[in-house]
Formats: sequence, structure tokens, C-alpha cells
Amino acid sequence: MASEVEVDLYEILEIDRTATPDQVKKAYRKAALKYHPDKVPEEQREESEAKFKEASRAYEILSDEDKRHLYDTHGMAAFDGRGGPGGPEVDLNDILSQMFGFNMGGPGGPGGPGPMRPRKGPDEEQEYKVTLEELYKGKTVKFSANKQVVCGVCKGSGGKEKAKPASCERCRGQGLVEAIRQIGPGMMRRETVLCDHCTGSGKVYKEKDRCKKCKGKRTTQEKKALEIYIPRGSMQGERIVLEGEADQYPDQIPGDIVFTLVEEPHDVFNRLGNDLSAELTVSLSEALTGFNRVVLKHLDGRGIQINRPRGKILRPGDCIKVPGEGMPLKRGDARGDLYLMVKVEFPEDDWLKDDSAYEALAKMLPPPLPAVEAEEIDEVEYEGGADIEEMGADQGDPRFANEWEDDDEGEGQTQCATQ
Repeated sequence: MASEVEVDLYEILEIDRTATPDQVKKAYRKAALKYHPDKVPEEQREESEAKFKEASRAYEILSDEDKRHLYDTHGMAAFDGRGGPGGPEVDLNDILSQMFGFNMGGPGGPGGPGPMRPRKGPDEEQEYKVTLEELYKGKTVKFSANKQVVCGVCKGSGGKEKAKPASCERCRGQGLVEAIRQIGPGMMRRETVLCDHCTGSGKVYKEKDRCKKCKGKRTTQEKKALEIYIPRGSMQGERIVLEGEADQYPDQIPGDIVFTLVEEPHDVFNRLGNDLSAELTVSLSEALTGFNRVVLKHLDGRGIQINRPRGKILRPGDCIKVPGEGMPLKRGDARGDLYLMVKVEFPEDDWLKDDSAYEALAKMLPPPLPAVEAEEIDEVEYEGGADIEEMGADQGDPRFANEWEDDDEGEGQTQCATQ
């Protein structure tokens, strides 16, 4: 009989093994929409339903940190209770040691002999806000943080030297207890968690036998100086990892501190990938006759000068591309491009004071356009300064609300000429 092929959950969701929780969630949403039985023809429904269930199962495991760790370590055998035909059997002690940092004992059951297999502790994830200038130039950040560490006096036992602990009555020495957790409205799940009375050790000390430094808690607090480096060209959502710098727990390898970069909005520039865009405001005179001046200050403080020759007219909404003046790439000396969106600043009303000035201007400008021919003509009144965004408002037209617009679709981009 042919051996059963091991299911690859990452392949089902079409993601890498290093995918972040957000990437896992996004991939699942994409797969769920693609394979939902209600979204396909009748003849494809059975196959689509099977793939939909596979995607849901993959997301259930990969979106949970502990389940994902088990899957990465043991494969699907950790969840179906078998190693597959011809595959290795998975021992419950092995799984628990991976989950909680210790085992439940050997053949004799809980508390029996067995090798300790430290599990990596939980990571600490937090957002770190950065300016566009910092992402352009790179930045080194030094800071101090309070950190939980294994008590150096009792080495994480919680008791004085030679003191003998008693078995924890709450967990009966197992270090684990059953708990009920709400996972949704009216939905509860029974879970096995670390005992909060003995902090997972399965042992407790009498008050007189507790370590004087940690008071039996097995850990203490200390302040530590840390440093992170944000490479130039880093992007929104990138993660910077300080390996092993998370809180320490007895019998566990310390987790990581993970910083996710959050790019703050900028007053002048917008960023998309490695490219930048900004508004270029010119006067009506400059738009018609050209100019040569510094038009903006870049993120590194340099002035960007544009020489627009006479005869090359700029119109509202035009775009100029400046190659190589976007964001730096993380590797090498290459840079993205800078797109300048043209805004023409028109003069105020009645800026010309006499008829001769208007006549002179009219002679310099192109002639008026011919009138549109029509059998019947009405001279109408009009209102200036109208807001086009109000068109169709409160009139019941579903196109006004854009409620069904796909948020994954990108907006159209103005075509640009290269400077």
C-alpha cells in the first residue's frame, strides 16, 4: 500500500513557513473566498468544499502560536494522534514538553522520570512608530526596558537551598490545569494551561522555605539596555527581532522581542514601495513660461531643483518623474523614483486692474474656443466653488455609497513624464 502524503498546511494557504500572523490571516481570507462552496458552479462544489475545509483547518492551526509550534515540530501527527502509515508515533509527553517546557513523566505517568525538553518562551510583539525621514536615513535606537529574568539566587526553583517543596494541591503536581476560555459569542473551549498557583512547576514551598529574593515566584525584574537598528529603506510592517530578549521563564528558552514598524504619515511625501510622491505647486506664470528653482526639501535635507524650460507648459494634474530620488533600497545604492504631482496656483479674482491689461493678456494667450452649436440657447445662472463630491448625495443612487468596493483593489495612477 502506498504511504499517505503528509499534508503541508503552508502549501494549502500558499505562504512561506516564516509568514507572520497577519500574512496567515490574509492568505486564509483569500483562500476562503476562492473556495467557498457558494461561490463556484455546481459541478465544482464538492471539490471546492474539500479545499475550503482544508484551508479552514490550516488556518485553525497556523493562527494559533502553540498549535503552529506543534505542527512545525511534529506535523499533522500532533493533531490526528498518529504518525501516518509507517511514520513515527508521537508521545503525549513529547508534545507537552514542547508546549509547556517540561514533560508529564515517562511510562509511569505524570511525575515520572523523563528528560527535560525546554520550549521557547512566548515572543513579545509591539509596534514601533517611525518617521519617513528615519526610514530614509536609517536609525539606531537605544532604550532600557524592565525584563523578567530567572531568579539568580534560587536558579528558578523558587525555594531556598536544600528546602524541599510540596506537591501543588491545585494541579496535583502536574503543573497544568484545565481552564475554560471563551472563543466567541456563546462558544467556550476547554484548554490545558499552566497552573497559576505554582507557575507551572508542580511544586510549592512553605513561606519560610521560599527564596528571599523572588519570594517563591522563581523570577525577578531587572532593567536591561537594548538596541535596535532600523536599516535605511525599511518599510511599513517589517519586523525587527531581538532574539532571546523577551521575558525569561524557568525551564524555557527566552522568546524574542519583535518590533513591527509603523510608518507615520508625512506632511510632504507619500510612499508606495520604494517610490515617493509629493505635490509640486507652481504659479500660472511658471506653468506657462517655465522656471528654474528649488521646489522642495528632500528627506535628507537636500533641496531638489527643477529646471523646466520655456515652452514646456505644465497643466493641473500633470506629473513629473525624477528618477533615483525615491526611497533607498536596503541593499546597494539604488533608489526608487520621485513623482511630483503638479498643482497650478492661479491668481486671485480681479488681479488685473484695467481693460488694457486684459486686452494685452488676451492677445498673448490662444484665442477663445468656438461656441457649441445648438438650435435653442438659454443663458443660465451658475454657482462657483461647487463640490463635486456632493454629486448624487442623499438621492438613493447605490453608486454614491461605494459600499461594495473591493478594498484590495488599487486606485488608478496618473501617468507621469520623466524629468
